[in-house]
Amino acid sequence: MFNRDQWDEILESLSSNWFRTIMTAFGVFWGIFILVILLAAGNGLGNGVKSNFSGLATNSMFMWSQPTSISYGGLNKGRRYNFKIGDVDAIKRNVKGLKIVSPRNRLGGFGGDNNVQRGLKKGAFNVYGDYPQIIEQQPMDITAGRFINQIDIDNERKVAVIGYSVVNELYTADEEILGTYVKINGVNFQVIGVYEKKGMRGQDVEEASKEIIVPFSTYGKAFHTGEDVGFMSITADDDHTITELKQEVFDVIKKRHRIAPEDNRAVGNFDLYQQFKKINGLMTTLNAVAYFVGILVLLSGIIGISNIMLIVVKERTNEIGVRRALGATPWSIKSQVLSESIFLTIIAGMAGISFATGVLWIANKYLDQIESDSIMFADPSVGLGAIITALLILVVSGLLAGFIPAQNAIKIKPVDALRTE
Repeated sequence: MFNRDQWDEILESLSSNWFRTIMTAFGVFWGIFILVILLAAGNGLGNGVKSNFSGLATNSMFMWSQPTSISYGGLNKGRRYNFKIGDVDAIKRNVKGLKIVSPRNRLGGFGGDNNVQRGLKKGAFNVYGDYPQIIEQQPMDITAGRFINQIDIDNERKVAVIGYSVVNELYTADEEILGTYVKINGVNFQVIGVYEKKGMRGQDVEEASKEIIVPFSTYGKAFHTGEDVGFMSITADDDHTITELKQEVFDVIKKRHRIAPEDNRAVGNFDLYQQFKKINGLMTTLNAVAYFVGILVLLSGIIGISNIMLIVVKERTNEIGVRRALGATPWSIKSQVLSESIFLTIIAGMAGISFATGVLWIANKYLDQIESDSIMFADPSVGLGAIITALLILVVSGLLAGFIPAQNAIKIKPVDALRTE
């Protein structure tokens, strides 16, 4: 498309007034810089928010029992009931598309009485009765030992996996942990593993690790809960969403516990998939806003280039007339103006992308030095697709900026142009 004479002409035209060229290009430079920074900031915020879900099975829900709100089958309104271990098997049999159904029980709570003792040290911790599958729904880093397994469940072993915050409160720094015993409400459990929760940030990590996990069957016997289930963690498979299956789960529970089908308050739930979907929607909206604002700023720069090219065409009216008189075609005149516009736009845009890349590199170096748990922002960056999109925007913008000046150039009649002083 370009030959050497054309390149020389472009460079000579743009360098004839350096200050004007630089000021004109700055609008495009600033517009593409803002676009890239906004996209990176949106991605950084998205990465920070989504990191709270990392390690969690997002296609899950948590379900617990609540008092009924409608009388049904001769039973009064406000009746309390408990899930049973039989409900777990019933849900697995009757609801297709579920991957994991984990019954859970919990003892204690934050701010409760001291329920765990080791020697002279005591602490108040959450104690969970779980099945081994819970680690697939709320993944943990096992930093020492192992997690509970099905043999522990079947044999009702008095074993426990403790969080690192429990270790910090009940053990000294150089003390052996595995194989020791902790007393939970007067019952001794042998420690077989230490874990740290994943997908949490800040104070949540510390609090979430103030937990002890024991086999569900052992929990029932040790703390006299029998067949009762406090709540369930339910995950759908990859071909379904928990949101579309949860009503079937509720129907099974309502039928087994004689709850009115229209009673929507008797089964409490938290749909993690629905919340994650909202976060994804928010990130998509932020990216759309970033493109909208960035393109508006870029548009102001394009208008500036178009105006300057109009001035350039006016200044070169005599030259255009000579070229037309010597046989230059309208397309050769038009392509020259368009080439100058595209070249200036792309150079300014690439400078803006390069500068934005440098700013993001510095920002990431700074963020690497900050404790990641203390901020909801991580790895602000843009992907290759965004860069390619930006380059396409630059090419189209260059064409738009040069189109009107190019049209004006080919409308100039050679005779009129030659008369121009």
